[in-house]
Amino acid sequence: MRRGIAATALVASVALAATACGGSDSDSSKSGGPVTITWWDTSNATNEAPTYKALVADFEKANPKIKVKYVDVPFDQAQNKFDTAAGSQGAPDVLRSEVGWTPAFAKKGYFLPLDGTKALADRAAFQSSLVQQAQYEGKTYGVPLVTDTLALVYNKALFQKAGITEAPKTWDELKSDAAKVKDKTGVDGYWGSTQSYYAQSFLYGEGTDTVDAAGKKITVDSAPAKKAYGTWLSLFSGKGLHAADTTADAYAHIQDAFVNGKVAAIVQGPWEITNFYQGSAFKDKSNLGIATVPAGSTGKPGAPTGGHNLSVYAGSDKAHQDAALTFVNFMTSAKSQETIALKNSTLPTRQDAYTAQVKADPGIAGYQGVLAAARPRPALPEYSSLWVPLDAELPKIAGGKESLDKGLSNAELAIAKLVPDFSK
Repeated sequence: MRRGIAATALVASVALAATACGGSDSDSSKSGGPVTITWWDTSNATNEAPTYKALVADFEKANPKIKVKYVDVPFDQAQNKFDTAAGSQGAPDVLRSEVGWTPAFAKKGYFLPLDGTKALADRAAFQSSLVQQAQYEGKTYGVPLVTDTLALVYNKALFQKAGITEAPKTWDELKSDAAKVKDKTGVDGYWGSTQSYYAQSFLYGEGTDTVDAAGKKITVDSAPAKKAYGTWLSLFSGKGLHAADTTADAYAHIQDAFVNGKVAAIVQGPWEITNFYQGSAFKDKSNLGIATVPAGSTGKPGAPTGGHNLSVYAGSDKAHQDAALTFVNFMTSAKSQETIALKNSTLPTRQDAYTAQVKADPGIAGYQGVLAAARPRPALPEYSSLWVPLDAELPKIAGGKESLDKGLSNAELAIAKLVPDFSK
């Protein structure tokens, strides 16, 4: 999964120390030669990293006095690795920071405030909510590089065979459509995830969240939250609704079934656009339907806003920080974001990068259309970590090993330890 945080801390290794920079690498900057900065990229090594490597080469050509040491760090390891490296003054100069990590590392003092720097020279061009999401206590600690949200993705051909002419707008409509797909095509109409990030939309659909950040209250076990998770749970049983997969490989199982036409609809993010097109069901890209995640009883749909920022390490010396700021400005420019979108099928964070050529990709155009329903995360450093307790409980609930009430109560107790100043 591309979301969330690693659940266990990793021990710093010799290899990690070798890849870290933090302005401590011996380069020729002190003698007037090129400054070498280190960038930890957390993108998919197969589908996305080649594009970023090519942009690094372009940057070095345009900026001969700056060299970039590119390091691809697996996403599920990067947060803990950076935390370890920064704590020992050996972090990379630039990190591709998941939006949930940004305020958490800012709180620890690991990131440089970017307001008024060359990195944010084009501040007005970025979607304002994404800049706001990169802030902590009024200061901005990341420049939005790519954004994402969740959508209901569906197989248009299977929907048409079932006589369904438009995507469901509510979860009840989805249940009805799933049954029609099963009757007419023999395959399941919907397969849901037990991961907490994917269940977040159900909370939004009931007008609630895991916590009320402004009111400093834990709401995961509230009546609206129970209703939300009750709806989530109901989508694992019934005609055309696939049973919950609680195995470690559930994400891959769901994805494989969808791209090969074995299930008609799932909830997924744009980081899988490239993989959608590689499946047998979507050789014709126009067969991919993308719609806003269905709404709950409030009638208002909602999905979490994800994505990645580029952040600069506060522990580097001035020469390395200046070079890092120049690099961040280049990588987040309209031209670079257009290139990234065209090569990787990811969503830009600035409107001027949505060129006609970019929007010609039906996947990008489809996800751009659902961004309006995306909800920024609250400015709470611990927010992303709140999904970890739920990731432990939700599979038990979906697998019938634990009641909904018991699971949410357990999650509430665990979350209370993460935000001890919040009331229940």
